Amino acid sequence: MNISPLRIGNLEAKVPIIQGGMGVGVSLSGLASAVANEGGIGIISGAQIGFNEKDFETNSKEANIRALRKEIRRARELSPFGIIGLNLMVAMNNYDEMARVAVEEGIDVIISGAGLPKNLPDLVKESKTKIAPIVSSGKAAKIMCKHWNDKYNHLPDFIVVEGPDAGGHLGFNYDELREEKNQSLDEILKDVIEEVKLFEEEYGKKIPVIAAGGIYTGSDIVKYLKLGAAGVQMATRFICTEECDAHINFKKCYLECNEENIDLIKSPVGLPGRAIINGFIREIQDNRRDINKCYGCLRKCNPKTTIYCISKALINSVKGNVEDGLLFIGSKGYKMKDIITVKQLIKELIEEVKICE
Repeated sequence: MNISPLRIGNLEAKVPIIQGGMGVGVSLSGLASAVANEGGIGIISGAQIGFNEKDFETNSKEANIRALRKEIRRARELSPFGIIGLNLMVAMNNYDEMARVAVEEGIDVIISGAGLPKNLPDLVKESKTKIAPIVSSGKAAKIMCKHWNDKYNHLPDFIVVEGPDAGGHLGFNYDELREEKNQSLDEILKDVIEEVKLFEEEYGKKIPVIAAGGIYTGSDIVKYLKLGAAGVQMATRFICTEECDAHINFKKCYLECNEENIDLIKSPVGLPGRAIINGFIREIQDNRRDINKCYGCLRKCNPKTTIYCISKALINSVKGNVEDGLLFIGSKGYKMKDIITVKQLIKELIEEVKICE
């Protein structure tokens, strides 16, 4: 199959693959720029991005803003002609300020999930930054299109549709995921495309729909392109690359895990997530961990009652302390067996796409 570029307004990615944002620190300027240089869209994760700054423990707010500027500028230096984006969780306390900083730095796209980014158009107004919500239903896509259009006269520049097989935080009810009552990505994608088409026709604007969640091979990409997606988002698949910004111990966990090591967990964000089951996860399933230091990162998190500090758990893992950390993973992440370059991975995926009918 021959694939077409992914066009988002005036932006064109010759490879219709968005590298999903992974935090804390898994997808920074190193990974994002490498993907952008291969013709995809590279995404920096804004979640606690300042964790390596010297004053992070005492001044995390300013450390995050400073680090965000650094990472966007470094990505631009490494990929001057590529498309660089930012993933921001709506659940973050500093969401508005981080989005505005990214716009100041000329970020190409902002993708937002872990809640509905209802005020995002206001944060990017009078800029060239393209914006997209992450949704997990046709209903959510309709709500975002209508709200943004009614309040800001701004339709989404594209929409990311995330299915139940994704890693990280999932836009589904925990019990429904356990009971397998949720729709498949195939079904959700069709519903979203139908809802979006109504807005495209009424307002004369193309809104590309991106499929995400459990996409692993070139044949997966072809499947969703044939179902009407303009492109795909892949996150976990990029972890075992040389350019991924995480510690080598972090990457080795994905090479060594198997399907039985992956399960759903409850997160302080207030959403279920999919992660590798390690010593840390087994401990917090039965016992709450006291929080000695609160970073004030999440709107819904109460340090007196939450089961663990998600910032600390993610920072531990990305720095290599994997048995005392949280490692998010997509449902097919256990299939990775080698660490390769981003160039090799993109080439492999494109070659797989070409041989599919």
